[in-house]
Parts: sequence; C-alpha cells; structure tokens
Amino acid sequence: TSRTKNALVDALTAYLSVGGNVPGLKEANKPELLTTEHYFTSPIYFTDKPEWIKDLNKASDSYIKQARLNNLKAIKERNKKFGDKGEHPWVHHSGTLINDPQFKALQDYIGATAWNLLDGQGFDLSNHTIFITELWVQEFSKDGGGHHTLHTHWNSHISGFFFLKAGEQTSMPIFEDPRPGHMMNLLPQKDPSKITGASYQVNYKAKPGRLIFFNSYLPHMYAVDNGYKPFRFIHFNIQA
Repeated sequence: TSRTKNALVDALTAYLSVGGNVPGLKEANKPELLTTEHYFTSPIYFTDKPEWIKDLNKASDSYIKQARLNNLKAIKERNKKFGDKGEHPWVHHSGTLINDPQFKALQDYIGATAWNLLDGQGFDLSNHTIFITELWVQEFSKDGGGHHTLHTHWNSHISGFFFLKAGEQTSMPIFEDPRPGHMMNLLPQKDPSKITGASYQVNYKAKPGRLIFFNSYLPHMYAVDNGYKPFRFIHFNIQA
C-alpha cells in the first residue's frame, strides 16, 4: 500500500542519513535527464477569421429562425406539462448548409485545410477525396442551459467549429483525452490549472471568428451555457 511504501522510504532515508549504504539507491534518487519522445498525440488547430463573422452571421439568421420554429411545439408542450422555463435548455440545430452559396468560401477553406492537416499528419490521401459530410449552424437557448455531452464523430476524420457569437460569459468547447487506458488509471494531478502530461481535459475559450480543427476521434463536449450572451457557431465534419 502507499502507507507501507512511505514507511519504507522514510526508513531507508533515515538509514542513509547516518551513513548507511544501499547499492544503487543514492544514484536512483538523483534526477536524471532522460530522452523523451511523444507519440500518438491529439493535435488541435485554430486560426482566426474575423472577416467572415458579419456575412456568415447574416447567412445563418434564417437557419436559426427556422430551427427555433421547428422546436417551438416541443418547447410549448414541455412548458405546459412541467412549468414554463422558456426555451431552457434547448440547442437549436439548423438543417444542412452544404451547397448554400452563402457558405461556399467557408466550405472551400475547411475542405482544403482538412486535406492539408491529414496530409501533414502523415496520411496517404493519394487515393482519397475530401468530402464535407455535415455542415450546420446551431445556437444555444437564450434562457441558458444549452450544452453538449461528451461525444465523438464516427466515420469522419476532421471536425471543427467556427464561432459566430461567443464571449467570456458563454459556453466553450472542452476536449477530453481519447485514450481509454489512460482514463481508467488516472492519478491525481499536482496542479489541475496547468496543462501537463497528467491532464485529461482542455478547454478553449470561444470568441467570434475563431476557427478550430481537430481529428474527429477526439472526444469533446460543450459546457453548460448560462444564457448571458448569445452563443452561436457552425459545426462541420469532414471525411476522406
């Protein structure tokens, strides 16, 4: 047990302090610089495109309006049955944006970037074509409570977000370690406020114009939004 180990270490330390000698123990206690190599990493890429915000927000307005109308019946029925909570905690998902010319520049950019990212990771795409399989806009409830539980995107290779309405008071994406073995054997972190090899989650503050890419196998979720400010973003999934 940890108590037994601690007692043994204390005894050996006391023994050494009075001149005892345990072969190899003194050397093992000395910090040694080892060669470190990192494998099986999970990169997250981002850039900022503030010049797209105005046009894509305008293009998204009608989609969000329709999404709210689509959810209106279910919201009213819920409120009638359980009590009026407004639209808490709904998330309004649009239909597909694929082939809408208003989003063509975005589609062209994320498609080309996805190819470059996968190619840069070492994948052979010589016999593959990049397809945007899903592209939609969503907006969290104005009454708060909107969120996403932890999930991945099956049968996709690159996923991402483009934030249209966001800020310090809104939700944000949270990514989680994709290694099941690591998650099953987690030890306590020295300092959870720092990103280290012991970290199992990382979050990215959302801001308008921020564009994020990541491999689709990476588990992610969205923190519960408090409804202080509008939270809207475009989500996409890409397959090779």
